[in-house]
Amino acid sequence: MKRHEALAPLSREHHDALILAQLLKKNAPVYKGLPQLPKDKAVYATNFYHSNLQKHFKQEEQMLHKVKQYNSKIEEITPEIIYEHEQLTQLFISLDKTADLQTTMDTLGKALEAHVRKEERILFPLIQEHCPAEILNSIEL
Repeated sequence: MKRHEALAPLSREHHDALILAQLLKKNAPVYKGLPQLPKDKAVYATNFYHSNLQKHFKQEEQMLHKVKQYNSKIEEITPEIIYEHEQLTQLFISLDKTADLQTTMDTLGKALEAHVRKEERILFPLIQEHCPAEILNSIEL
């Protein structure tokens, strides 16, 4: 399904988040131009979170509060999405404090990938299908 133009910026940001998710997983391949050492990956991930994902999460949550009333499934998934944002935030924050960096990064990578997939495969199609065009067009990111 082609993304509505109001959701397209979030979908494009999801692509970058999926690359980060792959980078953080155990046995990740080498990505040209991205860090290879675990500590460097953790610094990169933390910087990515602060410069991209914090704002991204906030934008999604603001959007959800606008659209959740249009479908019970959207209303049902909204608390899950917000909870996952909170869990991901805690994992990003824990990167510089953890005793087992590899395991924490692997957990974060898997959680981030699952979260993005849920939004792209479940949430965004629901929003596009059930929200009136004027509401979608009023979403400002």
